[in-house]
Amino acid sequence: MQYETITREDRDGMAVITLRRPEVMNALNTQMRAEITHAVGAAGQEARVVVLTGEGRAFCSGQDLGDRANVSNLNLERTLRDEYIPMLMAIVECPVPVIAAVNGTAAGAGANLALVADITIAAESAFFIQAFTRIGLIPDAGGTWVLPRTVGLQKAMGAALFADRISARQAADWGMIWEAVADDAFAETWEARARHLASGPTEAFKRVKAAMQASFGNGLQEQLLLEGQLQGQCGKTRDFKEGVVAFLEKRKPVFEGR
Repeated sequence: MQYETITREDRDGMAVITLRRPEVMNALNTQMRAEITHAVGAAGQEARVVVLTGEGRAFCSGQDLGDRANVSNLNLERTLRDEYIPMLMAIVECPVPVIAAVNGTAAGAGANLALVADITIAAESAFFIQAFTRIGLIPDAGGTWVLPRTVGLQKAMGAALFADRISARQAADWGMIWEAVADDAFAETWEARARHLASGPTEAFKRVKAAMQASFGNGLQEQLLLEGQLQGQCGKTRDFKEGVVAFLEKRKPVFEGR
């Protein structure tokens, strides 16, 4: 696919996908959703970590209402089913870790695009806002699923009903995101995090993601059995052998991702 609304840059095991519609704060239209879906799906098979970030002053301002001539003709259910679900599930089902590097405004579906990632790192000047009720809608793009699980029901309800800005620092304090970073250290920090994952035991990382996701639907015994199954698989990898040898030799392991 030829990308027009995003770019993908590959380096050192990282696939960095940048949303590139800065003139509309990287608002999501049909083409961008399709390109994100394709790019994440492909990167998950080719890279050891995927990074989503935005160009300009926003990460993503959510649905681009300006790309429809008549809002009354919007079929929101169909748009969510046919365009948002594939995009979000590409991130969730991506076998390798996905980092959202939130460089600025993350509003509406853009906020939830960031929050559905495995790790969300935000610049301190960034903020999140569940802006949906401001135009008579409910949080979508996974917002009603991810928020109660990360911040609890009370804060999720408040974020949805009041549609207040939530600063990056507040989001980190709530446990909504992994960390908020000073603006002047933001790029260096997310790149260092991404490099750490790109040079790590990729097969183990894949199974960490699979196990964590499965835990929401499993009872304890089911989860313990799954852990055993996945751990058995990890124990057969080259990286496990390298990790043990490096530990015994008191040196830093050199993981190959296999």
